[in-house]
Amino acid sequence: MSKKEQVLLEELDSEKPKNLKKAVHYFFELLMLQKKKTIPAILSNIIGTLAYVSIPLVTAQAIDGLIEAVKLPGTSMMESIRAAITGPLLILLIIAGIIFICNYFQEYLIASVSEEASLTLRKKITAKLNKLPLNFYDQTQVGDLLSRTTADADKVANFIIMSFNQFISSIIIVIVGLSLMIYVSGRLSLIIICMILVNIIVTKVISKKNQTLFGDNMYTLGKLSGATEEYYSGNTIIKAFNKQEEVIQKADQLIDEQYKAHKKAQFVNFAIYPIMRSITQLAYISSALMGATLAIQGTITIGLLQAFLQYVNQISDPITEASYVVNMLQGCLAAIERIYEVLDAENEVPDIKKANVIDNPLGQIEFSHVSFGYNKNQLIMKDVNFIAEPKKTIAIVGPTGAGKTTLVNLLMRFYEINSGSILFDGIDTNTLTRHDLRKQFGMVLQDTWLFEGTIAENISYGKKDATREEVIAAAKKAQCDSFIQTLPEGYDTIISSENNMISQGQQQLLTIARTILSDPKVMILDEATSSIDTKTEIKIQQAIDHLMLDRTSFVIAHRLSTIKNADLILVMDKGNIIETGSHHELLEKDGFYADLYQSQFQSA
Repeated sequence: MSKKEQVLLEELDSEKPKNLKKAVHYFFELLMLQKKKTIPAILSNIIGTLAYVSIPLVTAQAIDGLIEAVKLPGTSMMESIRAAITGPLLILLIIAGIIFICNYFQEYLIASVSEEASLTLRKKITAKLNKLPLNFYDQTQVGDLLSRTTADADKVANFIIMSFNQFISSIIIVIVGLSLMIYVSGRLSLIIICMILVNIIVTKVISKKNQTLFGDNMYTLGKLSGATEEYYSGNTIIKAFNKQEEVIQKADQLIDEQYKAHKKAQFVNFAIYPIMRSITQLAYISSALMGATLAIQGTITIGLLQAFLQYVNQISDPITEASYVVNMLQGCLAAIERIYEVLDAENEVPDIKKANVIDNPLGQIEFSHVSFGYNKNQLIMKDVNFIAEPKKTIAIVGPTGAGKTTLVNLLMRFYEINSGSILFDGIDTNTLTRHDLRKQFGMVLQDTWLFEGTIAENISYGKKDATREEVIAAAKKAQCDSFIQTLPEGYDTIISSENNMISQGQQQLLTIARTILSDPKVMILDEATSSIDTKTEIKIQQAIDHLMLDRTSFVIAHRLSTIKNADLILVMDKGNIIETGSHHELLEKDGFYADLYQSQFQSA
């Protein structure tokens, strides 16, 4: 299957629920969370729609009564007319009032239901995201999660407010209207039934074609968007190699492709309505001509004929808009199914009820016969054993994919081990709450993360009750107070990882200050200086040295020259620890570590 075909199938399948029954159950479960509003809204819809459907019959009674009154001899014509139409007019006024009240009431309620549904879904997802295990995020793209949280929740809310009432009223109008048409005249109804069948066939054919063209449109739009982003981000390189003309030609070609695909999709999308209206009008004219013949023959009254023709108009709109409403419903069900795929995902293993507590942490870590695999049937770490003594530095080295990051993730119970035990000060970490365990650790990663807020708020992220004096003291220890003082608002300057107000090195210093302030007993460092210039690296290394003072420290090292003084070096390969010892001990062994060190030294 070509890439284009895969994209088309994914795009089209995303608009269809995989399990219709389950998706419908989720949808009504969501609505029933607000049954005090949903049920009255549905009842108002039903009453208002039935009142609307009754109008042609009341009008028929008035017309037939009027014709009979005109024929009556020996009475005043005006009196006869007044007597014939007074009752039906009063009934029509009452019906109009009922329709107005019901429409107002249902629209008011359904708007509230729509907003509450969107809010409920977002709250549920937000709460769920904090309960999911880390391997869920390993297997799910961030963009996909954002789409489910925002676009899919909006799609559900939009269907409820825009099409839910229309969907219910359309079903009632078609069923009740068609039943009354058959009651008025079975012969005339055959024309309308044939029209409905033709409309269904035409809609199915055009919708299938429309889906294909819609897929083509989205595919070409994706190509154009990707190329545009690529050209903007690579603008400097394009100019440096004098490729402007070539890029313009490619962009023009993609724009033309997208224009043609979009035009075809839009044409077919909007063509369906005039085609269906034409079929409806043809059925209307045919039934009107045939009905006139029946009226002349006395088989049907003039009033009932006009009622029949009104019903033709009433049911034609729901039938014409059926494809639109069905597509909206289908998209809504697919969206709510995608949301509940997240909500139904398995939570991380809950903390035990009677958990142990670490009162005076020392920082001793022990791995005892630990085995682990992201897939339970395929272990990547088997029977791992080591002890990290308090206040010692443990370096973890090895080639890419050796399992270094996995090991430190197990320390903080981001993943659950398959067998064995991890002990903190002799206490099995599975008997601790995650909150109590993780507050013992501090992490400084290669990739910095700062949220949008003041510098003081970012530093105090791990200790919300910190005073300004404590924040400044931590910043000084992390070698970042001097550059903070040069910023427009000092510690109250608004920053984030995205606004480029401060450099990468300065961001790293702030994350170190954040960790110093939280005062953890165990430190985890993932080569925080790998992408920093030499001058900044010296500052960061000084800050890290202060951070590691009197703490148990795990250092993931990519450059072996930085961990010569580590108390213990764990050499990992393919998920397992294959060598342990100090730098000199490992060099004397002349094994894997020695080869790794020599290869880096020689290449340097």
